[in-house]
Amino acid sequence: MLSAFTHNMNTPAPDLNHLLAAVLDRNASDLHLQVGQTPMLRISGKMTPYECPLLTPEHTQEITTAILPTHMLERLEREGGADFAIPFGDSARFRVSILKAKGNYGLVLRLIPSRLLPMDQIGLPPAIQALLKRPRGLILVTGPTGSGKSTTLASMVNWINENRQSHIITIEDPIEYYHPHKQSVVTQREVHVDVTSFAEAIRGALRQDPDVILVGEMRDLETIEAAVTAAETGHLVFGTLHTTGAARTITRIVDAFPANTKEMIRAQLSTSIVAVISQVLMRKAGGGRIAGFEIMVNTPSIANLIRENKIYLIESELQTGSKYGMIQLDAHLTRLVQEGKVDPEEAIEFAQKPDELRTKLGLPAAS
Repeated sequence: MLSAFTHNMNTPAPDLNHLLAAVLDRNASDLHLQVGQTPMLRISGKMTPYECPLLTPEHTQEITTAILPTHMLERLEREGGADFAIPFGDSARFRVSILKAKGNYGLVLRLIPSRLLPMDQIGLPPAIQALLKRPRGLILVTGPTGSGKSTTLASMVNWINENRQSHIITIEDPIEYYHPHKQSVVTQREVHVDVTSFAEAIRGALRQDPDVILVGEMRDLETIEAAVTAAETGHLVFGTLHTTGAARTITRIVDAFPANTKEMIRAQLSTSIVAVISQVLMRKAGGGRIAGFEIMVNTPSIANLIRENKIYLIESELQTGSKYGMIQLDAHLTRLVQEGKVDPEEAIEFAQKPDELRTKLGLPAAS
């Protein structure tokens, strides 16, 4: 390994355009560039090496210097990381995350598909469309990193853009999908480029005659407060959190607030939340990826549970709320297995109650 690495010291850095073209050609989702390793493509969830010499510190430094926006250089040095998006011809955009590891630069580039997928292609049920016609409220799209939240949000914003005459403001870090003006006017603002923070952008948005506001990430108390206020004051607000499941999402928001204000935020959420869409992204049987969803739609009964701090009872509401378009994650995973779209073991890996799902699918207990 060392001799090969030493041998590579003088070889030029691989052409990034060739690597990005390979991501598209091979239907990969991500490209990883780390020192001491060949470039790696993530294809159907698995890391696959690209035929290329091992990367040296000089290689990753050269690629970083070539694509890093000048205004991000200081941030990269200060914080050890930078996130932004780059175009790749007319065919695609990539979200870039540059990080420092062992004193060297590493890069992860995620493909942002150029085509906005219709909601039915993503797997969202038709009942979601009714929620997108609401004049106000908070719709949360949640899930772990890399679960497809950005794609789901872009699909929903695109539906509003095509079907409503509205002013849509998106606040993102970085901007991923570009939305041309259709029926709606779309204003896209990038944090650290167009505005200093998510919270500041939301407060500013309220003075810009919006109908719909998309908040790319609700990562701190100030942003959560601003988003809830915007939803309460007559706007449809979309937000994301890195949580799995409706109940955990509500709990995560409430827990962000100081103890003496928790009762107040529960009361606000009980009236302002429209829905929580929680998702995971799995390997599809036969190749590709497929999303599994949990959908909670706020009803008087659920609003009451939130207000009275009985959030743990939301689970049973999901079981009986199919007429409102609700579904539990594990119930959706069961359906995907029965339809032959996902292998049973893959579904169990993403289940909220793996042992129960194993029994439901008639599989032997895990050893």
